Amino acid sequence: MRKNFRDRKDDRDEFDERVIDISRVAKVVKGGRRFAFRVTVVVGDNKGRVGLGVGKARGVPDAIRKAAEKARKNMSQISLVGSTIPHQVNSKHGGAIVMLKPASPGTGVIAGGAVRAVLQAAGVHNILTKSLGSANVLNVARATIKGLQDLKWIEEETAKRGKSREQLMPFWERERNG
Repeated sequence: MRKNFRDRKDDRDEFDERVIDISRVAKVVKGGRRFAFRVTVVVGDNKGRVGLGVGKARGVPDAIRKAAEKARKNMSQISLVGSTIPHQVNSKHGGAIVMLKPASPGTGVIAGGAVRAVLQAAGVHNILTKSLGSANVLNVARATIKGLQDLKWIEEETAKRGKSREQLMPFWERERNG
C-alpha cells in the first residue's frame, strides 16, 4: 500500500525545532564571491530524542529546511533519569569542550547558547553545564550531542556492575522513588 507523503505535516509538529546559528559563507569564483547561508538546527521531541543538522543554500528558508531534514535523520535517543542526566560527562569536538553535570529538581537548565538549545530540545530540565575552549557554535553543539550520546543507560550499568537501580541513580531520584 502506498503512503501519502503529503500528510507528513503532523509528523513535523511533534518535534521541537530550534535554529541555533545562521551564518553567511562565501565561495570565491572567477567573477568574485558567491554568497550562501549556513544554518545549524537542532530538533528534539522533549522526551530524550535529539538531532543536529546543518543546511546550506542561497536563501535562508531553504537552508533552514535542509538543516531540519538532516537533523531529523540524525536523531538519536539519549539516557535520561527523570528530568536530568544519569551521570557527569565531558565531551570534545574540535576545540570545543562541554561539561554536562546532573542537577537536582528545581535547578533548571544552567547553560547558554547552543548547549541550552540542544538540552531543551532533548527534554532535559535540570542540568549544570560549562562550555570550555572554542566558542564556535557548531562545534559546541556537536560536542553537546556527543556528550549526550556518551551517557550510559542505567539498565546496562546495573547488569554490568551487579548493583540495583537505586544504587546507581542520583540521590535525589532515590528519595523520590524509594
